[in-house]
Amino acid sequence: MDPVRNPYTPNAGAEPEVITGRDDLFDSFDILLRRLRSGRTDQSMVITGLRGVGKTVVLGKFRSLALGAGWVVVELEVSKHDDAGFRRELAAGLRSALFELSPRARWGERLRFASAVLQSFTLGLQPDGSISVSTQSEHAEGYADHGDLSLDLTDLLIAVGEAAASVDSGVVLLLDEVQFLSSAQLEAVIGALHRLVQRKLPVTMVGAGLPQIAELAGDAKSYAERLLRFPVIGVLDGDDADEALAAPARAEGVDFSAKALARAREITGGYPYFIQELGYAIWRSTDASPVTRDDVEQALDIYESKLDSSFFRVRLDRTTGAQKAYLRAMASLGSEPQKAADVARVLGRTSPQVAPTRAELIGMGLLYTPEHGYAAFTVPHFDQFMIRTMPDLPVPTSRSTRKPPRGAQ
Repeated sequence: MDPVRNPYTPNAGAEPEVITGRDDLFDSFDILLRRLRSGRTDQSMVITGLRGVGKTVVLGKFRSLALGAGWVVVELEVSKHDDAGFRRELAAGLRSALFELSPRARWGERLRFASAVLQSFTLGLQPDGSISVSTQSEHAEGYADHGDLSLDLTDLLIAVGEAAASVDSGVVLLLDEVQFLSSAQLEAVIGALHRLVQRKLPVTMVGAGLPQIAELAGDAKSYAERLLRFPVIGVLDGDDADEALAAPARAEGVDFSAKALARAREITGGYPYFIQELGYAIWRSTDASPVTRDDVEQALDIYESKLDSSFFRVRLDRTTGAQKAYLRAMASLGSEPQKAADVARVLGRTSPQVAPTRAELIGMGLLYTPEHGYAAFTVPHFDQFMIRTMPDLPVPTSRSTRKPPRGAQ
């Protein structure tokens, strides 16, 4: 079929032609904005889920909804920055937000004050050679200049919220990859959001992250579970998965047989990103409508090859030899969460011996801990990829013949 008309979008964060199974999230976001605009409060949210379930796509849809409702949007993909780097990125986004709220020539007292507070927030960053985000205003002495990220961010967002309210608008912070915030940064964001809610100001934060973020937020602030909701998004159910694959093709005059859709569900497991990859591969390898089960099978090699060379490979390439061995050992046990002791046993080691490697993989976002003592892949089907790319299990070390130390698990 014509590759130019291929309706599937297997790109990171790219919005597919049809988004299915997420209407409840969009309704919740709309209610959140409408309540804040009316001077009421509501819980904000941090969407959690594995890689490939469409968290970034949902944030992108939130952006469109917010802009359509007249809000100003600040988007930030979190990286593992120190506090200075985190300040720089936030300040750059909020600087743009102030200008979107109103042209400088029409700034009133609240906007000018917010600009001065922003200057204070970035004041300490200038000597280190960072890019200036000055708004060409005097800084507001005593505001956002405490040297404490939590206090400073609270001052800044309150000032921005008061400025937004003065022009009958609001600001939405969309934070992706929230799990990469340091504990201090996460605490600062939650603390500032708490103060905004208390003052009923039209600024909110909506985030997305891997499953461990709910626990991290609770550790950062005990009231996080009352301030935020943590909706979990996962695979699409049968009807939604079928529609995600069939609807884009249908718009181009191409149909899928029922058996083709059933086989596609088996292959993708209902993960939205995998559906886009499989649809793209089917479109490349099929010549006619309707798409049959055989057509889906014919596209399987293209589908797996593309995932292996990009979606999966980019994550594996960041790992060391010891980390690769741990991932392969874990994959041999299946896709479910695995006990640390069982993975260590495959490696011929003890849990304490491999604990540093496990912790590194969790810190890299390749594993998460759904419950104490267990770890699971954050990337769906990663176990299958590891077995394809490393057919042989890692050879147990000589330590496997030694008696484990007393107390080892």
